[in-house]
Amino acid sequence: MVVSAVESSPTPAGHRVDPLGDPFLRTCFALPARPVTFLPRPRLTRHLDQALRTPLTMVNGAAGAGKTLLVADWAAGLARAPAWLTVESEEKRPGMFWAYFLHALRACGSPVSGQVDRPADANRVSRRMLSAIAEDLEGRSPAVTVVLDEYDRVTVPEVAEQLDFVLQHAGQGLRLVLVTRTEPMLSLHRYRAAGALTEIRNADLAFTPEEAAALLGRHGLSLPVATARALVQRTRGWAAGLRLSALAAQHSPDPETYLKEFEAGRSTVADFLLAEVLKRQPTQTQDLLLRVSVLDRLCPDLANALTGRSDADRILSELCGSNAFVEQLGHSWYRLHPLFGEILRAHLRVRCPGLEPELHRRAARWLRGAGSLRGTLTHGAAAGDWEFTAGALVDDLAIGQFFTGLRSDDLARLFSRMDPGAGGPAADLVRAARDLSQSDLDHGTAHLRHAEARFATGTADPATAQLCCALLEALAARLSGSPARAERAAEAADEVQPGVPSHLLDKHPELPALLLTHLGSARVWAGRFEDARVSLSKVVGSPAGASTLLAREESLGHLALIDYLNGWTDRAEHKALEAVSGTEQCGPFGPAGSGIGRVVLAAVAVDRDELARAEALLDEADGQPGALHDPVTAAGRAMVAARLQLARGNTRAAVEAADPAVSADVASPWADSAETLVTSAAHLAEGRGESAAEVLRQLGDGRPACAVEAARIQLAVGNAGAAIDLLDGVPGARPAGPAVTVRASLVRAQAADAAGDAVSARRLVAQALHEARRERLRRPFLDAGRWLRPLLVTAPLNQLAAGWLRPGPSPYGPPAGLGGPPWPIVVEELSAREQDVLERLAQMMSTQEIAADLFVSVNTVKTHLKSLYRKLGVNRRSDAARRGRDLQLL
Repeated sequence: MVVSAVESSPTPAGHRVDPLGDPFLRTCFALPARPVTFLPRPRLTRHLDQALRTPLTMVNGAAGAGKTLLVADWAAGLARAPAWLTVESEEKRPGMFWAYFLHALRACGSPVSGQVDRPADANRVSRRMLSAIAEDLEGRSPAVTVVLDEYDRVTVPEVAEQLDFVLQHAGQGLRLVLVTRTEPMLSLHRYRAAGALTEIRNADLAFTPEEAAALLGRHGLSLPVATARALVQRTRGWAAGLRLSALAAQHSPDPETYLKEFEAGRSTVADFLLAEVLKRQPTQTQDLLLRVSVLDRLCPDLANALTGRSDADRILSELCGSNAFVEQLGHSWYRLHPLFGEILRAHLRVRCPGLEPELHRRAARWLRGAGSLRGTLTHGAAAGDWEFTAGALVDDLAIGQFFTGLRSDDLARLFSRMDPGAGGPAADLVRAARDLSQSDLDHGTAHLRHAEARFATGTADPATAQLCCALLEALAARLSGSPARAERAAEAADEVQPGVPSHLLDKHPELPALLLTHLGSARVWAGRFEDARVSLSKVVGSPAGASTLLAREESLGHLALIDYLNGWTDRAEHKALEAVSGTEQCGPFGPAGSGIGRVVLAAVAVDRDELARAEALLDEADGQPGALHDPVTAAGRAMVAARLQLARGNTRAAVEAADPAVSADVASPWADSAETLVTSAAHLAEGRGESAAEVLRQLGDGRPACAVEAARIQLAVGNAGAAIDLLDGVPGARPAGPAVTVRASLVRAQAADAAGDAVSARRLVAQALHEARRERLRRPFLDAGRWLRPLLVTAPLNQLAAGWLRPGPSPYGPPAGLGGPPWPIVVEELSAREQDVLERLAQMMSTQEIAADLFVSVNTVKTHLKSLYRKLGVNRRSDAARRGRDLQLL
């Protein structure tokens, strides 16, 4: 065995567990043992020797083709033991895969340097870590050989890309051997073209007649090559079929005749042969095989629990040593050959009808005692014992996994089969979690009430169940827009948490993190931003991990929204980008949040007049599968969509989009104010100043951002005094961000300009330009109106605007992070005739129609159009009309 000698050496505690916090499955790193009947095949091992000379080797064949045992036999003969990793289904995610990959290197005595950290997140790894692994391996001599068995279980493209990256950059220091049933997602054509690939495929793995005869001889059958050739033709050289045939023929009085005449047409050759082999076993062995066929992997104690006997250790050991159907995984764990197990289950249902659920029930209880929640849930569900299965999930405090993205889909699928009649409060809590994870508030709340009623009538009220209930209450409160209910749920959680075993809280940090996130979201809805910041910051500041990823990204998104609503655009963007990038790196296994991060990024894009980007971000937020539908995100999206439509001059669409159309128990002050401000701005854009001012009377939010926006509208309708009063009344307890102060400066500048105070107007505009340039805020200047343009063409304001508000180089250089050049906000004044042409362009008149209407020649119109396009910074009619509306020239 390769592992035992190395694993005995001291290993840092952080390297003994995977990113999910579970101990590494040591059987994954054990070189598979070859049975006594195994036949070495020199022609293939010689071929495999090329693996020491090429970076990549692929052994690709069907199930039962003998891939694993072939490579294990070759590996056992190497002078330097390779790193061996049998890939499990959990390891298809990037973080899990690389954690096991690094542990495999450590297990074979070839660890990477201490500079490479074990991935802390099951779903992602950093490019920096991959580069460190490649750099560490690049200098190895001799090269490190790594065998990845059952690599076909890796179905995530990111892992293949990362593996390809490491293999490319590790140079001569790494030799990778993939044992797989399917074509790996690597650029094999590139390796083939470079002569850097060694391949063994299904046709190569097929036994030759000579090899088949030798294999039969290993089973005590001395038969001529001609008989072996006929058998090879019938089985097409399939290794498992040959071994099955040999085992079945061992007990025949005439093995040669048996192998010539056995029937292969019942369903498959394997079905018939497995049945024949089973019949030849002693009764106790048959019973054990049939009963353990319900298990993916087994140990003697678990097998004894299913049989009710105590002889499993002896029987499994004998089976492992005498045939190829029971494989030893190491550390007293075994598994059945998949095809063998499939047929055994079919025989179990025929021989012992109704026994299968009881076997699953026994397995679930044994695994529960052994601390394997995943196996407990799988077998409990297979047994149809839903009350026990739901109780195991709740007792383990694992109900938060419905929302983490790690195993949420698996849990949802598993419990979707739950019998509607399954009783008990745990079953109701699981139903509530399942429904709330799909934003089904009505059904989720109904199940919560059923659970609470059952708790009230029961004799015991376990703290774990109460804490799970508090989490779901907080989520329901968030989805229903009920801040008071969320506060009560948080208080209930604080009361029961001391009664929950500390090891469960350590095992499931996602539960308190999710609870704080839901509480923070409810507080944001209520407009209690500082209280919300406290709870959300606790989540962001806690140690990052795969299970808390959703809570962290949601909390970051809500903190970004708070910053945006307070005018801190750049801060909001940074937090939102961190939230979005965290979920994007997880691939298809990432958690499904509310999409609030993308909504905030869209809001920032509108303020920067990047309207196409804003629309794309809103579409992405809407298209997230399985996203939570909460009032905060809905209101934020409505606000951004409405402002986007206003920016495009679509006032009717803006008013319609401003209504979030969500049902909430209480109104949100900032959401209502956002809708009011959009409606007022739309009336103003349509020339209905009095209606705009009337709508503002409904504004009840005292935030600086709302006050400044209201002041802008009041000034636009001629209420200069009311506008200045609003600005002077802005509270100064917490400084507002640049998006607020820039707009406030522009409002004061407009008032000064209207009063004839040109000096103050220029000073205030310069102040606004300085602040806006750092945050790349263009929208406030677009919304300011025509009065601003004459000021911006004068020195030194024209230099402050150059390069981002108007064409031309800026003496200060471009603002950091500025994208492509936008349409200029400041343009050269249009002549009267150019203005006439622009107005007719907006009416969709052709060049000939414009010439006729203005009584000029077509060439004259074309000259005006050329000048008009230059001043507006466009080259198409439709863009000119839209730009004219943006600049309020129409």
